[in-house]
Amino acid sequence: MLSRDARWRLVDTGPLDGVSNMAIDEALLEAFDPKASDPVFRLYGWSPPALSLGRFQDAEAVLDLPLCRGCGVPVVRRITGGGVIYHADELTYSIVCQPPRFPGAAASVDDSYRRMNGFLLAFYRSLGLDAAFAVDAEPPGAPRLGERTIFCFAGRERCDILVGGRKIGGNAQRRTRRALFQHGSIPLSDGVTEGVRFLREAPAGLDGSVADLAMLGISLPAEELKIKLADAFAGAFGAELAPSRLTAAERERADSLRRQPPAANCPSS
Repeated sequence: MLSRDARWRLVDTGPLDGVSNMAIDEALLEAFDPKASDPVFRLYGWSPPALSLGRFQDAEAVLDLPLCRGCGVPVVRRITGGGVIYHADELTYSIVCQPPRFPGAAASVDDSYRRMNGFLLAFYRSLGLDAAFAVDAEPPGAPRLGERTIFCFAGRERCDILVGGRKIGGNAQRRTRRALFQHGSIPLSDGVTEGVRFLREAPAGLDGSVADLAMLGISLPAEELKIKLADAFAGAFGAELAPSRLTAAERERADSLRRQPPAANCPSS
């Protein structure tokens, strides 16, 4: 029989608006009980497209907020750090688990990302792509890894994933005393070109440095990609994924977060 640690809830909430997506991620983290909860692997999408800010970013400093409002593009804030992301045609995941016994809860941040992101390498490789961690793929003399950028896809961390020398997607973590949380995006088509126009200052060097699945010749339906991603996750962590819905407590907390004043969720309001 599998231990409780091997049983995971697979929660597919489908495409939702940005405020709902971020409220659910936060509710999953807050509701997690390390003594009683099964860990969670969530899959979701974004409808309509939205911009998400890192936890510590100043919206007015990095975004052209009047343009965001004029174009009807919502701006939300993530519970993790990092730079701005434009979410449109993508598959997004989040993970909530107990750090002490989970393989991703390594001593260093580097080790944690390497272990947690291993399932993403397996996923991209299952699509026939030559994926590798940036730290393993970058040639000598390449731009320094780990430099902070206002736009997520403009920067490269050591355990970001590259395909053909281009960064694909992005991932971010947050740890509390109760849980480890990680979420990340898998771009199905180009969202960078649209996303950068909402920045106050577009980062240099994006041409030729980012990738998406369509660019790489992958055009599988989203539902098929979800299956492949879930299979890669189960294989990487020895997990048994059981389809699940949000619990009553998670729904209640997410609803409460959604009802907070707009300024708490949407800096462009």
